[in-house]
Amino acid sequence: MPFDLEAWAPWAGQHALPIFGGLLALLLLSTTAAWWGVRRIHVPRDQSRLSPALYLGVRLAAGFAVIVTGAWLFAELAEKLGTDGRMGRADQALADSLRTQLPLAALQVFALLTRLADTATVTGVCILVAALLVWRGRRWLALGWVLAVAGNGVLNTTLKQIFARVRPVHDDGLVMAQGFSFPSGHSSGSVVLYGMLAYVLCRFVPPRGQLPLVLAAVALAFSVGVSRVFLRVHFASDVLAGFASGTAWLVVCIASIELTRWIRPQTDIYKK
Repeated sequence: MPFDLEAWAPWAGQHALPIFGGLLALLLLSTTAAWWGVRRIHVPRDQSRLSPALYLGVRLAAGFAVIVTGAWLFAELAEKLGTDGRMGRADQALADSLRTQLPLAALQVFALLTRLADTATVTGVCILVAALLVWRGRRWLALGWVLAVAGNGVLNTTLKQIFARVRPVHDDGLVMAQGFSFPSGHSSGSVVLYGMLAYVLCRFVPPRGQLPLVLAAVALAFSVGVSRVFLRVHFASDVLAGFASGTAWLVVCIASIELTRWIRPQTDIYKK
């Protein structure tokens, strides 16, 4: 018997805050486990038994697997939007349930969280970090940073125009949003902005300080995405699609920087 999303959506709305807390905790635990797992098997290039070409191929293959997974999830969500309408009805049922179940105080907190991925915030952080990197003499890394953040904005705008999905009704006055809904720009933008920020900062901190940066980026991106559902400016499937496209684009950008580092080791990308 297939899982009935539409039937479970009202229950999820009634227990939205505990579900959010549980999923966030599970995501952080999974990230921590993955981090330590990679650290146990990761060997620096000059200590690896693999040939340089094979070493690079293994790392690129891992990144490619993440890209393919994100693209597949996005494609699945996009396909279901145009089939029998069950996903759309489940999205609407969840939005209707959240409308009556979430307390105002919680909505006000999430209204603040969602500002962390507003266009003004993303633009300001992008310019500030780029300027600091140029000032530190890291022009190539600054270029990769700008292309990652700005490129995601172009990608998301293009996808919205392709699918042209109307947003849910959001008349509580806390947050207003215009334009199309699928995929969520705040969700993809937070993944790319804070994921890239963690990646850049990890170049300047010792290994023991890197995991907290990654966990903070994961928590921020997830919380911003959930805020869009709680505030009813996006459907849940919009946010999932935003996470998928943002993750795929983030890995593309990081893999491109890593490849540039490999091909042109004289660049300033990893200069200390």
